[in-house]
Formats: sequence, C-alpha cells, structure tokens
Amino acid sequence: VQLQASGGGLVQAGGSLRLSCAASGYIFSIHRMGWYRQAPGKQRELVAAITSGGSTNYVDSVKGRFTISRDNAKNTVYLQMNSLKPEDTGVYYCNPGLGFENYWGQGTQVTVSS
Repeated sequence: VQLQASGGGLVQAGGSLRLSCAASGYIFSIHRMGWYRQAPGKQRELVAAITSGGSTNYVDSVKGRFTISRDNAKNTVYLQMNSLKPEDTGVYYCNPGLGFENYWGQGTQVTVSS
C-alpha cells in the first residue's frame, strides 16, 4: 500500500490550497478515504472523510471551508481547502482508516500564516 499526498505549501490566511493523494496497492474504489491533520504538538485528527459511495463528513472546524472528493478512475482523493486559517497548519495525510493504520505515507505540509 502506498499513499502519496501532495499539494501542500505556505499560504496566507484566507487563501486556498488543493491537496491530492494518490493511492496504490489495494482496491481504492471500495474503501472510504480520509484526510487527517497533525498539528505541531498535537495528535493526528480526522478532518474529512468520503465513503466509497461518495458520502462525506467533516470535523466541525472545517465545515463550509473544506471539500473532500475522489476520482476512482485515478485512485486519487482530493481536499479543497478554502478560507484557510493559521489553525489549519499541520501535516496532512490521507488514509483509508480501519485496517490501514500502518500505512501513512510522508504527508504534505500546510502552513498558514496570519
């Protein structure tokens, strides 16, 4: 299993970024996918998830600002992040969740300056 996140960077508050995660080594289309964030000094948290059928859910702090989507033909999941805040800073990872706890990849760093 490989999970390669990309698209992070340094952005000013109020800006936008689009993260991508290319997955391989398993049947992508039948698994949910989640985007997780690990802020400095904090535990990794789930911020957005999408089921195999396309249903989505978000942590309250990103609702209305982040949008998760997937392209099963490309084995890729996306996270569109708008109206970014300094508290969104962290390393972002994608992962299917249960059963994939040992597969995190390198993540992608998002830094939001105030």
